[in-house]
Amino acid sequence: MISRRQTLGLLGATAAAFALPSLRPARAAAATSLRIGWQKNGVLALAKRKGALEKLLSGRGISVEWSEFTSGPPLLEALGAGALDFGATGDVPPLFAQAANGNLLYVGLYTGSPESSAILVRKDSPIQTLADLKGKKVAFKRGSSAHNVTVKALRKGGLTVSDVQALDLAPPDASAAFKTGAIDAWSIWDPYLAIAEADPDTRILATARGIVDSFSYFLANGDFTKGNPPVITDVIAELAKVGAAAQSNLDDTVTALSQITGVPADVTRVTLARPGSDLGSVSTITDAAVAYQQGLADEFYNLGIVPKKLTVTDIVWRPKAS
Repeated sequence: MISRRQTLGLLGATAAAFALPSLRPARAAAATSLRIGWQKNGVLALAKRKGALEKLLSGRGISVEWSEFTSGPPLLEALGAGALDFGATGDVPPLFAQAANGNLLYVGLYTGSPESSAILVRKDSPIQTLADLKGKKVAFKRGSSAHNVTVKALRKGGLTVSDVQALDLAPPDASAAFKTGAIDAWSIWDPYLAIAEADPDTRILATARGIVDSFSYFLANGDFTKGNPPVITDVIAELAKVGAAAQSNLDDTVTALSQITGVPADVTRVTLARPGSDLGSVSTITDAAVAYQQGLADEFYNLGIVPKKLTVTDIVWRPKAS
């Protein structure tokens, strides 16, 4: 289970959110800094540790500033409001950000393992199938990728969200509630998933494999992107290099991510060894990703989760051919 130390180390969203009003507004002109919202996982975390983006941009007179978040919704709220320039998140947060008229664009893509998201129950729980979740307390962060996993996993079990007691909890709150038995099930992603999974009293009810494709995105503020397209292009390319190098030397990567997150190395290795995991799978936006995202937007609108119909291509940015 997540310890107090690990929780404090992983979860800095509250502090980041309070700091956001003091950050500068968005810039459409040539940038002198790149403000990045990051979570303690994946390629962005590794790039931060290596100083890769600082090295990339220093010759252009561009500094790099980092603000930490624990989930995508508050990160994209800051990005769309102009308090950040660049960040990464799962599939659902961009839908809410677009629906709120946030000034942001899809600029990049990365894919991962469907096993990196799952619904957890206690080992001794009577819940044995997804259908058994009916009437139970199920926690997930509303507007996060776990929201999507929950909706589709329940559907696989013949249920809808209205058939369960859905609780909107951020990872630290959900972790505590899960540990004390205040909730019956928890929909969550790595590394929180791997930490909880290491507890012998935790059981995986279902992973996202066969339920949800693992698309995640890099997004950027619209004004920043329009004023600095080469920066965005080069940052995506550099992150792909960082990811490929990390994937080719997983022993060093395990050590690095463990030090970043405070999560034990053996647990970190679990996250990197999941089937389909590839830190180097970073690219600009593909047609397949846009089609997936549009399907998700339509589904969440039809379910009444997203308040208006969205056209995803309205906020997709593609670099101009050189």
